Amino acid sequence: MLQSLAKIYLHIVFSTKNRIPMISEEIRAKAQAYFVKVGANLGSFTEEIFIMPDHIHWLCTLPRTITIADLVKNVKISSSIKYKELIHHHFEWQKGYGAFSVSQSKLDTVKKYIQNQQKHHQKIDFQTEYRRFLEEYHIEFDEKYVWD
Repeated sequence: MLQSLAKIYLHIVFSTKNRIPMISEEIRAKAQAYFVKVGANLGSFTEEIFIMPDHIHWLCTLPRTITIADLVKNVKISSSIKYKELIHHHFEWQKGYGAFSVSQSKLDTVKKYIQNQQKHHQKIDFQTEYRRFLEEYHIEFDEKYVWD
């Protein structure tokens, strides 16, 4: 076999610095489009994306030639630069992130979850949501290092 082939789906979640709500509804579509473009330039295909005022949910593929850490680092750096122009000169993403594997059979479920973010967050805040992901994936964490 001469080719190396892979199809890995990730649900990536992270917040704005200190979870400050900076992304307004008026700018959300443009912010999402830019994020998708940056991901595509890195070889990642976006299956679904939704940017809330204080955090992002990004369902994407992991390119075969890049690590998860490099993918997230590169989209954060590029989007931060753009969002400083587009949104506010003090815009920042938090330092950390969550990356959760998604099986092919669960893609539609995760897509619907991401599409339903506005309704979902009428009942639950980002920190509670994120803790639930960490618990569901059995990821041990220390509260003092999760938030910035």
